[in-house]
Amino acid sequence: MEVSFVEEIKSLQLGDGDTFHGEGILAVTKALLQSGVSYVGGYQGAPVSHLLDVMVQAKPLMDQLGVHVQACANEAAAAAMLGASIHYPLRGAVTWKSIVGTNVASDALSNLASPGVTGGALIVVGEDYGEGASVIQERSHAFAMKSTLCLLDPRPDLQHMVSMVEHGFALSEASNMPVMLELRIRACHVRGSFVTKANTPAAISTRHAMSGPAAFDYMRLSHPPVTFIHEKRKLEERIPAARQYILDHGLNEHMPGHAHPELGLVVQGGLYNTLVKGLQQLGLADAFGNSDIPILVLNVTYPLVPSQISDFCQGKQAVLVVEEGSPEYIEQDIATQLRRAHIHTALHGKDLLPGSGEYKVEVLAQGLVQFAQQYLGPARVAAASDWLTALQQRRADVAALLGEPLPPRPPGFCIGCPERPVFSALKQVQAAIGPVHVAADIGCHSLGTFEPFNTGHSILGYGMSLASRAGVSPMMQGRTLAIMGDGGFWHNGLLTGVQSSLFNGDDAVLLIFKNGYTSATGTQDIISTPDSDSTSLHGLAHTNTTIETTLQGLGVQWLQTVHSFDVADMKAALQAAFTSDFPGLKVIIAEGECQLERQRRIKPLLAARRQRGQRTVQVKYGVDEDVCNGDHACIRLSGCPTLTLKDNPDPLKVDPVATVIDGCVGCGLCGENAHAATLCPSFYRAEVIRHPHPWERWWATLRSGLVRALQTA
Repeated sequence: MEVSFVEEIKSLQLGDGDTFHGEGILAVTKALLQSGVSYVGGYQGAPVSHLLDVMVQAKPLMDQLGVHVQACANEAAAAAMLGASIHYPLRGAVTWKSIVGTNVASDALSNLASPGVTGGALIVVGEDYGEGASVIQERSHAFAMKSTLCLLDPRPDLQHMVSMVEHGFALSEASNMPVMLELRIRACHVRGSFVTKANTPAAISTRHAMSGPAAFDYMRLSHPPVTFIHEKRKLEERIPAARQYILDHGLNEHMPGHAHPELGLVVQGGLYNTLVKGLQQLGLADAFGNSDIPILVLNVTYPLVPSQISDFCQGKQAVLVVEEGSPEYIEQDIATQLRRAHIHTALHGKDLLPGSGEYKVEVLAQGLVQFAQQYLGPARVAAASDWLTALQQRRADVAALLGEPLPPRPPGFCIGCPERPVFSALKQVQAAIGPVHVAADIGCHSLGTFEPFNTGHSILGYGMSLASRAGVSPMMQGRTLAIMGDGGFWHNGLLTGVQSSLFNGDDAVLLIFKNGYTSATGTQDIISTPDSDSTSLHGLAHTNTTIETTLQGLGVQWLQTVHSFDVADMKAALQAAFTSDFPGLKVIIAEGECQLERQRRIKPLLAARRQRGQRTVQVKYGVDEDVCNGDHACIRLSGCPTLTLKDNPDPLKVDPVATVIDGCVGCGLCGENAHAATLCPSFYRAEVIRHPHPWERWWATLRSGLVRALQTA
């Protein structure tokens, strides 16, 4: 049973004059349908996974509108889809996660940006930047500049975000440039409402197909010598057309500030809400967002419009550019334009604001205080200075009360995750054969780099682990290990890793976690997702062997598939791979269904059976307090949140004992580790049977009676 988006799909069906309530990313999804999009593709990833997930499940609605939706194998495949808009007046949209997705898509995007597009081409990028980010801290801005793409950064207001999607398509068509719409984490998850329009079926769609292909036009190819003409058109035709559209339709917003017109603030649209909140702390904005200082909101951060920048800065004493991240592309662009226009307004930015990190309210307030103190006087921002000082003092007071910093709480695997036992086995193997260089990868298994496993020397990209150890293996006496998920395998690992390793005859070990989904992005289906048996309560093991047959077809000769929770078998397989005489690539597939998907599948089945009075069995694990010796090696080998400590019930013993708390899903890892590592035999397995058979009731009665008799003997 997959994650259901029934309510979200209903929101996509709202018509003229209805009111949408929900998150920003779902509002953008609705905006695509209102804009007459013909096709949508992408590769899932936070914070934009919702867009593609909802559209995939809304297939009946998409078929009705004639919208083609495709879940792509990676971001490069998604970007290549936009090639449909080069020749044809088709509006297309693709989506992926931040700069890492753009990096994968870069080849196709560069070749798309060179000839330009006829139909509107929109790229929705989840700008995963700042404190809550899960990727490298880079920005999409540099790519927009390099390849000459328009870059939209809308103010986080649902009505405005929807409007910018619609303008994004029109801007792309007016300038013949692909348009990138970046949405920060907070913008994707901001909640609000907007008045909807009816969904607009595209003139050309799956329901109204074209009669034939366009005439051959060499100018539409990204191939020399026409690429030199493309570059000329970018500068002489496309950017001027984009700037004119930005001006004509007021995409950038000028918020007046009557109290201090001698000053100005230029801000990326996505940071507008945070900026206003910071101004409120200084008493320079009211509760409704009206600022005392004029603000130029850049909902289009590339290209900037020189005349708009000049008009805003002309006659002002000073302007502060609020630009998150580094380098300061916007600030440098504005400085150049002011210099060329001989405007001598003082320009501030990274001299008052941090060069890196997320711009939260407190961070912005610190920079705003310095700006206001310099141009309005210290008395004007005394209240804000006191507020910041009080915040710092509260932190100091808390630190003093604690006495020492709180221990870090890194993220960990889900309870019952099938990847935890594999890392437990790997830890035990390294205790026997010595340390191993481990090339880690993107995915749930990246959590193995945290305690208690601390496994992984490098992460070089999604599906790139086997490729990244290619420079290490020849320099290492022992064999290296590459770890990869099934999502990473299909995304990039098959070609960049396996194919390359086989071609070069590398002597390496590859461990593939086969949990059946691209789990780290929201458990989306992939080509190796098992066929779910709706009546089965068992793990979906070995029901889809696409990975195995693909590897065998490619020429892998040493291949083993091991169930993830068989820790002893996994230890044996890993040890065999590291010590085998076979000189080529050795692949171990760790088979185990994602626990989140398993729970979504079996919980409704179990509930239905109990309601019908049918027999159900729930496995529980526990620790015998009298047997536990207080060594806690089981916890160091597992890291399961439900395996923890409690006070020893024996008053003569000081060490706390291990215990299994509520939340245990009965995966059995604790017992498997105790067996495989020959730890203390304190773990027990119990079965909670509801609606048992009559003979089970009889046997339970007999057994409990026997136990009572022995206890009194």
